[in-house]
Amino acid sequence: MKKNRRDISPSKKIFIALIAGLIFGIILHNFVPDSHFKNYILIEGIFYTLGQLFIRLMQMLVVPLVFFSIADGCRNLGDTETLGKVGIRIVVFYLFTTALAIVIALGLSSLIGPGKGMNMQIGDQNFEVANADISLKDTILDFIPTNPVGALAEGNMIQIIIFAVLVGLLIASMEDRLVSLGNIVTEMNDLMMGMTAWVMKLAPMGVFFLISRTFSNLGFDAILSMLSYMASVLGGLVVQLLVVYMILLTAFVRVNPFKFLKKYAPVMTFGFSTASSSATVPINIQTLEDMGVDRKISSFTIPLGATVNMDGTAIMQGVAVVFIANAYGITLSPTDFLTVILTATIASVGTAGIPSVGLVTLSMVLESVGLPVEGIAIIMGIDRILDMARTTINLSGDATGTIIVANSVGAFDKAKFNS
Repeated sequence: MKKNRRDISPSKKIFIALIAGLIFGIILHNFVPDSHFKNYILIEGIFYTLGQLFIRLMQMLVVPLVFFSIADGCRNLGDTETLGKVGIRIVVFYLFTTALAIVIALGLSSLIGPGKGMNMQIGDQNFEVANADISLKDTILDFIPTNPVGALAEGNMIQIIIFAVLVGLLIASMEDRLVSLGNIVTEMNDLMMGMTAWVMKLAPMGVFFLISRTFSNLGFDAILSMLSYMASVLGGLVVQLLVVYMILLTAFVRVNPFKFLKKYAPVMTFGFSTASSSATVPINIQTLEDMGVDRKISSFTIPLGATVNMDGTAIMQGVAVVFIANAYGITLSPTDFLTVILTATIASVGTAGIPSVGLVTLSMVLESVGLPVEGIAIIMGIDRILDMARTTINLSGDATGTIIVANSVGAFDKAKFNS
């Protein structure tokens, strides 16, 4: 029997939940007076608990999904030559776009001039940040887990990825002796994808409560006072998405970039809601498969991107450097700008894909050019909304790189993408 009414797609449900949560949160903040019920039972009780419940369900899936999807993907790739091509190309892409993102951020914020006229004095802000020293040497050494079980337990993504790659390649090279183990890896990957589909049914509810809590705590006064900073960050994010990624897709893959935006919108909406690249790994892999990317490629490049590719975070850090320098009346030299580009690129490799972690690594970037770390306190109030926005760019960069690399090794179905 024919249906008279079309079912609402999951992506539309997520988008509707996002808009509803935004409106409800703003109404709650501006028109409902503060009370114990509003602040502690509703916002920090019901909204926080149900929103975090969904986030934890997603986080529960990330480690086993990343391990089994990468191990199975490497097993199916079958040889180190193919994996080497994919690995080198995706890492080069991630590092190039991250460095380019910082250049865009520094250039745009230098033109807009956020923070000028604030006349801040060192010592005006009270702020302590965790030690965020990240050196190239330590970053490289930290790639290799001294204890793979510990890496899995701690959720150290880059170490999990390295271990999973080795497991997958060895299963492929010893396929005749490890048939049962290979089948177990494949079946566990299928199980995790099925579990992901089940958890994603709860996505509209989780998105509604996460967004409602965010905007019920976010006052317009805080936003208006930081308008130039926000404009610089959002401007950089828009340029990275609509100029850099779209040009790269058009030049290297010859596909319609606007069709990419339309098909990829559910992932961007979900990433905006959760502000976590890692939590979005499952839906990212699934969406790219629906767009024509071979899962063997995306199951390797997407978890890697969630760990090392942070273009949106890099843009925030570039703008924050200029903003804090202007706010304190400190002039940055061309050498300082080069130092920021190098340091922020290295920092992005050592950044976990969790909400607001960019603020921690920002302290290292500020220290590299002698800017006061306490300046971070100025931007903390509105960081949540910008964190949500830059996560969508982080994810879009992962997807763009994955499509380009998949196309270069013949693992992208352009007809499926255009359908």
